[in-house]
Amino acid sequence: MRTYRDEYLRRLTTPEEAVERIREGDAVVHGVTIAEPPALLGALAARVRADDLQTVSVYSFNPQKHAADTYLALDIQDRVFARTWFLGPSARRLAAVGLVQFIPSYLHQVPKFLRENMSVDVCLTTVSPMDKAGYFSFGTANDMTSTAARLARTLLVEVNENMPRVFGDSMIHISEVDAVVENTVPLMQMPPPEPREKDAVIGRLIAEIVPDNAVLQLGIGALPNAICPFLEHHRDLGIHTELFGPGMKDLIVKGVVTGRTKTLHPRKHVFSVAYGTDDTFDFMHDNPSLASFPSDYVMDPAVIAKNDNMVAVNSIIQVDLTGQCNAEYLAGQMYSGAGGQLDFVRGAYAAKNGKSVMTFYATAKNDTISRVVPYLDMNAAVTTPRMDVQYLCTEYGLVNLKNKSVGERARDIISLAHPRFRDELTREAEKMLLF
Repeated sequence: MRTYRDEYLRRLTTPEEAVERIREGDAVVHGVTIAEPPALLGALAARVRADDLQTVSVYSFNPQKHAADTYLALDIQDRVFARTWFLGPSARRLAAVGLVQFIPSYLHQVPKFLRENMSVDVCLTTVSPMDKAGYFSFGTANDMTSTAARLARTLLVEVNENMPRVFGDSMIHISEVDAVVENTVPLMQMPPPEPREKDAVIGRLIAEIVPDNAVLQLGIGALPNAICPFLEHHRDLGIHTELFGPGMKDLIVKGVVTGRTKTLHPRKHVFSVAYGTDDTFDFMHDNPSLASFPSDYVMDPAVIAKNDNMVAVNSIIQVDLTGQCNAEYLAGQMYSGAGGQLDFVRGAYAAKNGKSVMTFYATAKNDTISRVVPYLDMNAAVTTPRMDVQYLCTEYGLVNLKNKSVGERARDIISLAHPRFRDELTREAEKMLLF
């Protein structure tokens, strides 16, 4: 009788042999951030470099170091057609010159796009070691990776003993895998940015409107996570978030986050993607309180709204005097993407007693540029429309725009700007007939 171990050994191969299954013109989707598989991506790039593959399309979300070191290398960009639903640091410069194509999409819609609008030929991702029942875990990256894995004609997994085994809808069986590669290397380390003095001011302001029993979503970047140290005296918080990171882990360890009063998945800390360092990954491993699900579940606004007392905190780059928020363009260049921001803005506000907060620094470049602007220009994007914005927060205060007139909103937004820009913004608001 053949065992799961026998099936594993039958599929075990080298990275080079595994990627031989990729055909000319295939659409390849790979694991996100920490789950980028370096050995498989390296072997794919080597095939292209050896002229063994003339055309391959690679789809990603927020590509990181392993992507940059392999298929995003400049010498093979004439044969690799890279597309991404979110620009990370590795792809921004390439996108600026047309070598990486950005696909506008809300993160909760990407799995639907994979199911209905494209054919996933190959999925390759890092997974945790197989358990005794024959299952691997997607570990730090569920998002659209799990969907792509189940849709793909060919699934290639890179087993890394350092990848945490995570529960929820985060398992794939050996019977669904076409090739297994073993490559135990240190996981990519993604610590949160070092806090700035302004972060403490903003963190305190936001923490004051977070009630006990709130369910948290914290977006990418330093500012959303600045809230965590100021929540340590709260009680029975919960987690339903796109990103799980070190700040949330610390709140669980300290007993602040328990999930006991959650109305959806009580006592479970729900997420879709995780980042951090080995300390966070070790905490995640075999932790039954953590539950990972695909982005079309975690980021679905209707699902988010089932969490009473939902509080979503996300960062933006700039806001105009009407309340339109840009989180995607910086200095006229595409910088990131929508991710799950608007999903959580809408889901949180729809929840019973829910709140949505958009946070940002009031200025850039040593206080020489205001991030509060009269209006977003053509070289920006409206990530969150003015109708959806509730709270806005900078180091100068926190305001609630809901149910206020355009004039009241403009005055509140101006109050969040650096004092040196407020008179000019007031004059611009008058020209715009906002008040």
